Amino acid sequence: MDDIVKKNLLYDFYGELLTEHQRLIYEDAVYNDCSLSELASEYNISRQGVHDLLKRCDRLLEDYEDKLGLVSRFEVMRQLAGRIEEISTDEEVRNLAHKIIEAL
Repeated sequence: MDDIVKKNLLYDFYGELLTEHQRLIYEDAVYNDCSLSELASEYNISRQGVHDLLKRCDRLLEDYEDKLGLVSRFEVMRQLAGRIEEISTDEEVRNLAHKIIEAL
């Protein structure tokens, strides 16, 4: 899985478990592609502090995934729904599988 996609999925599932400060900086870094210097200036902390915070957030999100496995389960469900959509000959089943994929 692409690193950016993985970070986004981990954040989507577990981001609310981070502190507000962590969330703000992590969102700016991942979603807004802000540099360490930009973040350090905006949040009035050192570049090293930003770097450490981002690494800590990545570790926390990975730890949550290791313990809970929600992203892995999500990926499996998406793959299974896609497979059902591919092999089904029943139009109603195909449409339902397609709706499940869109909902995921």
